[in-house]
Amino acid sequence: MFAVRRIFTILMLCSLFPASALLASYEPPGLGCVLTLDLLLEQAISQNLIAGGIIVTGNQEGIISTTAKGTISTHPGSPLIDDHTLFDLASLTKVVATAPAVMKLLDAGLINLSDPLSHWFPEFAEPDHEEITILNLLTHTSGLKDFDVSPNHSMRRAVRKAAAQKYRRWTGNRFDYADINFILLGELVRRVSGQTLDEFCQRQIYGPLGAHETMFLPPRGLHAEIAPTAGYRSGVVGDSNARRLGSVAGHAGLFGSAYDLARFARLMLGGGAIDNKRILSEQVVAQMTSPYLCNNGQYRRGLGWDINSPFSAPKGGFFSEVSCGHTGYSGSSIWIDPQNDRFVILLTRRVNYHDPRAFNQLRRDVSTIVSADFEMPGEVCGLDPLLEVAKIRARLLQQEHVVQQDSPESIRLASQIGPKWQYHLRVQRRSAKAERLLSKVGDGHRFARFAKVARIDNTYKRMHTSKKRRRMVRGDSRPASSDI
Repeated sequence: MFAVRRIFTILMLCSLFPASALLASYEPPGLGCVLTLDLLLEQAISQNLIAGGIIVTGNQEGIISTTAKGTISTHPGSPLIDDHTLFDLASLTKVVATAPAVMKLLDAGLINLSDPLSHWFPEFAEPDHEEITILNLLTHTSGLKDFDVSPNHSMRRAVRKAAAQKYRRWTGNRFDYADINFILLGELVRRVSGQTLDEFCQRQIYGPLGAHETMFLPPRGLHAEIAPTAGYRSGVVGDSNARRLGSVAGHAGLFGSAYDLARFARLMLGGGAIDNKRILSEQVVAQMTSPYLCNNGQYRRGLGWDINSPFSAPKGGFFSEVSCGHTGYSGSSIWIDPQNDRFVILLTRRVNYHDPRAFNQLRRDVSTIVSADFEMPGEVCGLDPLLEVAKIRARLLQQEHVVQQDSPESIRLASQIGPKWQYHLRVQRRSAKAERLLSKVGDGHRFARFAKVARIDNTYKRMHTSKKRRRMVRGDSRPASSDI
């Protein structure tokens, strides 16, 4: 009986949306997906959340779609943002530089994850700190707390100040995100390899990867190609502790492009290999992305990578449970899903740093749209992804500037695809209408709610005469007998 009711409800829901709308996400990237990402960036700019940005999606084979808005800077004649524009990657440094560098040392047999920190840092050779391991630093379970780095003899003093902190009994069990963990890991790379973090990454990772636009300390000649971090000149890292550490640090300081990050994501999806070239062993990639449980299993972290924690906004609604990623304070994020062979990268010129909830919503919406694009074929009629996408589109279309005005990019798209543009706008507006109707039917089993939506929509469709429209304008909601 339940199966029959489910099928009946699905058919009623499908009447709200054309079949082509339900199937639009089957073709990555569907036109609806690209247009919605376009509108997301437009709205974020109009709300002064960002001044510009780029979204890149892809899989192990390469980039699938690129959506960009805005210019590199506010200077007249500044070029448009594209996938080769350099950004301050902020905390993406942790997973694109420091974590893979540490894993290269592990690959070479130079370190073990269980090594006590005191083995490489005599400053930690105190009874209270002997339990801290390299693994604890990678998973943010060391118990160490952040502090402002001194500008004089900064790394040496930073290590001593970290070692002077009181021991916390939850070391190894409690997740407590702190930059100092990766500052120490960046110094670990130098102490073990004899090379600074930037030199090591260039020789061991970025050179072999072909990521020529990823670097610490970008030369002045490239500054015109770098989107400035809010409040700083192009090419100057926004993180104050990173600047005091010479702009080369394990937690921040890296600059890079969406194109290079896409290559790195492909490397991760390929188990450490890309274009028939192996850079990391498959074993250490598996270790890096395996879940380590913290806080009694409440959070899951990889080695540097986030899997499920309070920082997981870029996971969106439909990336798999084995997916992983990271965020950056400057407005960057990356999320990689090996199960579905998909990644999404968001790089922005972030303006609003006072409303992290709104920025995380942007990250979440972007990933939900992208992940729904490949998740829908696995669902019955793609119901869950369809409704989530409808909610996002409804929120976007409620903005007057989106509904009533076509942006220059929209006009350009319209000139290229003709009637399809109008068709997909109608699909989006019908999705928005369905979401408004859904909000009127209250709580309850979702299939029962879908059935109510279908009945309400059919009622609305029959209200087509001018007399009935006038009655609705006057506020008289009593239906005529033909409307029941």
